[in-house]
Amino acid sequence: MQLPAHADIHNVFKPIDTELTQVGKLIDKQLADASEPVKRLLENVNVSSGKMIRPALVLLSARCCGKITDKHIRVAAIIELIHNATLLHDDVLDEGQKRRGAPTANSIYGNESAVLLGDFLLTQVLEMGTGLEPQVTKIIAATAAKICAGEIRQINQKQNWQLTESQYIDIITDKSASLFRTSCYLGALLADTDETKMKALADFGLNAGIAFQITDDLLDIIGDENKTGKTLGSDVNKNKLTLAVIHLLKTTDEKQRSIIIDSLADAKTNQKTIVDMLQSNDSLEYAKNRAMEFVTEAIAALEDFQDNDTKNALIDMANFAANRTT
Repeated sequence: MQLPAHADIHNVFKPIDTELTQVGKLIDKQLADASEPVKRLLENVNVSSGKMIRPALVLLSARCCGKITDKHIRVAAIIELIHNATLLHDDVLDEGQKRRGAPTANSIYGNESAVLLGDFLLTQVLEMGTGLEPQVTKIIAATAAKICAGEIRQINQKQNWQLTESQYIDIITDKSASLFRTSCYLGALLADTDETKMKALADFGLNAGIAFQITDDLLDIIGDENKTGKTLGSDVNKNKLTLAVIHLLKTTDEKQRSIIIDSLADAKTNQKTIVDMLQSNDSLEYAKNRAMEFVTEAIAALEDFQDNDTKNALIDMANFAANRTT
């Protein structure tokens, strides 16, 4: 079943609605004791106002394998704090002016405060991790390192017009999909399930996360800022190669490729020109199809799980990842 692109992801997560609310409350409680300067910064950055996809994956994976416990709620909150910290840092790197339909922290308070606020959220992750099993905290730490490594690799590959699809997938696997994978894996691990189910859910998260990021990169090119609620066009402006651009460069002759590269490197090239180039070689369609291929892989990983509302919610989430407009 393919979820309509306009569907509200919060409806998909109804099986865990109560627990997801608990995650939001735990985040708010954790941040409530922040010092006054930090509280002032947080006034315009509602950490628990996003889609909550990653914490939802922790909870849905847990329910697929057993019961949701207090540790699941804590880990889900930690995952969301890590995600929000990366968004604060990303907006500084990309000079983003809008996030979740509101001005970004960097646009209000400046880059220094935005970076430090992201760092503050990471300190809360460290604090909340105390009391969890060493295996769990080790996995969380390794995932945070992967995210940073992926971002560094992407920055280092700016204007590398020879970047391959495989290299691109490796980058987005680290910087984005790794957190999806860890969310699902920890949900299963803390439910005391067997290794087979843990691996299956980790595979689901990994493939759904790759599909999500491919779509995110597409929306950066063809999305509507009024729907996405964030600044678009940063990948093209920063000369970060995404899947559609990689496909375009791969499928054109040398002469045309040189013209395309000059256009992409020119800050004066408008968005419509870039979209027209990508459409001329079906590069946008190629990226959409590749995202759906990863969704298919994600859903296949759930084959041995019992059919129920929880499994259906995971399937709907995977479809949302590749068909969303926000």
